[in-house]
Amino acid sequence: METFENLVRAEFAPKTTYLNTASNSLLPARTVAALQDAVRLRAQGRPLDSLYADVEACRAAYARLAGVPVERVAAGATVALHTSLIAASLPPGAEVLTAEDDFTSVLNPFHTRGDLKVRAVPLERIADSVRPGTALVAVSAAQSADGRITDLPALREAARAHGARTYVDFSQTAGWLPMEADAFDYSASITYKWLLGPHGAAFLVVPEDLGDLPPVQASWAAGEDPWASCYGPVAELAHSARRFDSSPALFTYAGLRASLELIEELGVDAVRAHDQALADRFRAGLAALGHEPVPAPGSAVVSVPGLGRLQPELSASGIEVSNRAGNLRASFHLYNTAADVDRLLEALPG
Repeated sequence: METFENLVRAEFAPKTTYLNTASNSLLPARTVAALQDAVRLRAQGRPLDSLYADVEACRAAYARLAGVPVERVAAGATVALHTSLIAASLPPGAEVLTAEDDFTSVLNPFHTRGDLKVRAVPLERIADSVRPGTALVAVSAAQSADGRITDLPALREAARAHGARTYVDFSQTAGWLPMEADAFDYSASITYKWLLGPHGAAFLVVPEDLGDLPPVQASWAAGEDPWASCYGPVAELAHSARRFDSSPALFTYAGLRASLELIEELGVDAVRAHDQALADRFRAGLAALGHEPVPAPGSAVVSVPGLGRLQPELSASGIEVSNRAGNLRASFHLYNTAADVDRLLEALPG
């Protein structure tokens, strides 16, 4: 039986100290090979049926990770597109509760409607801020800027108490923190961060009754029989969440299938333990250097105020992190090691 370490080392051989998964992940070797095979199919003029099968395999894998039936999962390209569908479903004047400075893709479609009441509160107050008349609460499971984790159980209970729907973006947790998508009305995630996929794929989970979402972007891909829906208006939309699909980026899904297979082989619980241990090691090292990160207990993302300015010189030395609002943001994933953590600590001022 292959160990976690053996599986990971067989898939990754980074040329840098890569601590920037919160921006985008490294690609596993199996994913690179799948992408090359997909491109070769197209270049050689061979049938692309297997690539369409990859889309459905990815949908099923994401459903397993999210803990929902596959019929509730739509496949698209971006979280912003999925957010737009939810925004389009709300009546004029509806109140949407959000977290201050959450990621734009979770927020902006509600603002651009122009006729919704969008209310932003500090993340730590979001559950307490649900009130009668709140139609929807939209929030990231973990904040992109600093890794703070939302108290989702408290939010779920508050929303239920006031009859509000919930929308959670799992983009910064899917792949290392277990998802419980069934606990929320809607949820979404892109796949090029912690799920190790190429750019160009995102998933949306909807309720069993499809949540009153209008399929305003429906194309042939959203038909109950897609290949019979290529000309004229779609006669019959898919009876499942597939009615919210957009035409798939086939190469992306070919690679993503391999990435999701690796995540499932490793197990999210094992990935979580690995990632959190490295983040905790970094936090301890920061304390020894006299630095205090943004409080985000249990997160695989660590953000250090005032050190974002170091990002260019760290990159020049082969250490990849992010500068977010002046903070140095380091994110730790399955391909990282204790040596990576220590190298970053050694490069920071004490």
